[in-house]
Amino acid sequence: MTPAAGTDPVTAPPTHGAGRFAPSPTSSLHLGNLRTALLAWLWARSEERNFLLRIEDLDQQRVAAAPQVAREQLDDLARIGIDHDGPVLRQSERLEIYREYAELLETYECFCTRREIAEASQAPNGGPGAASWRPYPGTCAQLSSAERAELRLTRAPAIRVRSGVDAFTVDDAHAGRHTGPVDDFVLFRADGTPAYNLAVVVDDGLQGITQVTRGDDLLDSAPRQAWLAQQLGLPVPHYVHVSLALNADGQRLAKRDGAVCLSDLQAQGIGPTEVVRRLCRSAGLPEADDAPGVLAALEPGQLDNPLVWQPWVVD
Repeated sequence: MTPAAGTDPVTAPPTHGAGRFAPSPTSSLHLGNLRTALLAWLWARSEERNFLLRIEDLDQQRVAAAPQVAREQLDDLARIGIDHDGPVLRQSERLEIYREYAELLETYECFCTRREIAEASQAPNGGPGAASWRPYPGTCAQLSSAERAELRLTRAPAIRVRSGVDAFTVDDAHAGRHTGPVDDFVLFRADGTPAYNLAVVVDDGLQGITQVTRGDDLLDSAPRQAWLAQQLGLPVPHYVHVSLALNADGQRLAKRDGAVCLSDLQAQGIGPTEVVRRLCRSAGLPEADDAPGVLAALEPGQLDNPLVWQPWVVD
């Protein structure tokens, strides 16, 4: 029996599987975030799956700087008609669960800085959305106990998984079969914080997530996450990576791009109803006043409209 399996009512797997939306509570949801949330909700509900919300608040420094953001994000989702099943899960309350699952893996301490990794690795950058990521070259993989002890005197180590593989293949609704590198990636940062790849895999597995709909900037992380799920004895979800919202310069949309959040748009006289209609137009979906209205108007195959997979330039 895997750690914590079947013991936590928050993580009890839904009968019919589930989709999810999992924002990081560091800034308000902008139009791109809301578009992804709407598509994730529609895919889950149209396939009669539950829909769960998860707050990915492991970055406590950034979260502490904006303590009301999580509440505002949940309110904004409700304002456009996105409901959810069960309680909202918060990663910051689940640290011991991540540690228990990490104990199932072969790991080692890593004392490298990001700069050292970048300088040591000759591998090309990853795909879109992974411009700063390079496979770990294995610098600390074979350190002796004495070498590790000496390094601990001056540096706190991160914890890496020893993968023993080069790549893994996943199935994506748009990209098809996608093969990506799997290196000895970080499970815990040097300050002890669980890394995204570990936390998201454990949470998806324990929550019974069978469908992960998110931005295509995360497509290259899917092979590592699917490989990790397999190693932990957790199910691999079906992936749906959708296109991003971009600003006029072709860069990923951000709050700094102006009135792109619900509160800012409301101040300009653009309410939630018009926002939902704007999101629908961006994805080639039937227009309605809220998410349930869009779901009711959907016809078979409409979620595969080509506009769903094309970047949306927000003007």
